[in-house]
Amino acid sequence: MPHNIAILGASGYTGAELVRLIATHPTFRIKALSGDRKAGQPMSSVYPHLRHMDLPDLVRIEDIDFAGIDLAFCALPHATSQAVIAKLPSDLKVVDLSADFRLRDAKAYAAWYGKPHSAPSLQKESVYGLTEFYRDQIKSARLVAGTGCNAATGQFALRPLIEAGVIDFDDIIMDLKAASSGAGRSLKEHLLSSEMSENVKAYSVGGTHRHLGEFDQEFSAIAGHDIRVQLTPHLIPATRGIVMTCYLKGDPEIAFQTLSKAYVNEPFIQVLPMGEMPQMKDVRASNFCHIGVAGDRIAGRVTVIATLDNLTKGSSGQAIQNANLMLGEDETTGLMAAPVYP
Repeated sequence: MPHNIAILGASGYTGAELVRLIATHPTFRIKALSGDRKAGQPMSSVYPHLRHMDLPDLVRIEDIDFAGIDLAFCALPHATSQAVIAKLPSDLKVVDLSADFRLRDAKAYAAWYGKPHSAPSLQKESVYGLTEFYRDQIKSARLVAGTGCNAATGQFALRPLIEAGVIDFDDIIMDLKAASSGAGRSLKEHLLSSEMSENVKAYSVGGTHRHLGEFDQEFSAIAGHDIRVQLTPHLIPATRGIVMTCYLKGDPEIAFQTLSKAYVNEPFIQVLPMGEMPQMKDVRASNFCHIGVAGDRIAGRVTVIATLDNLTKGSSGQAIQNANLMLGEDETTGLMAAPVYP
């Protein structure tokens, strides 16, 4: 049975990625695309790589008729989604790709994002969109909050280990390498080619990265008490992809067995053989996450590395995985394409 889909914010990277993925989805039909700054333009003029698709032109959100729309993906900037979603029909299913509904606590949202939440009732209603761990809640949800791409990568590496209690919760160090598309499509000086090329730059050092709010929320809920991780993110000269390296205290073999058991039936999470390390290129443009585990010459230390594509598994692919569940489809539908290589 076909499902009619609207994509709000289709002119951004995650919006375009949604369109690309839905192109091969057997039951999703794109009925409306919004892009306020590009309103009136065909999608092919904004993204020529989508020229082969028969797509509606971009319009303003207020010009969309939501009658007959089964689900809307909201790929709008942070702090914009909450106001837009509050005005959508109350029976419309929504998957939000922004940060607006990821944090359940209004005070935590205000602390991390610098302003009060404008739709606190929706914030309480939303379900966190890490599909592998919130599958049952997502199936019956009206509003799903997509995870941060960096937060998803780190959680895939660590959630099973925290739940099993096999690592030292007080000594978790995370080193993030992130490609430039995670910062969006708007013009930013530090993302110019001449600034990025041949350069690696740390940012949000000292515990200021906003995705730490998601780690605080999720890891603390699993453990039953506060967990605070140390995270240092780096911007690397790549277009898409994330590598998260986690330095932990624990037994490497136990960590490996714990992760392997946790993900044995998960179609998109693959734990590599012990000692084999993942690389970004192996998951490029796919909905897969690869995880590697290795011991260290120092006894009692373990390194866990996870990698995924920030635009796919970290955002738009995970959003479609959630939408599949919300609309009664198998969650893998339209998402099993192999990564692009080289």
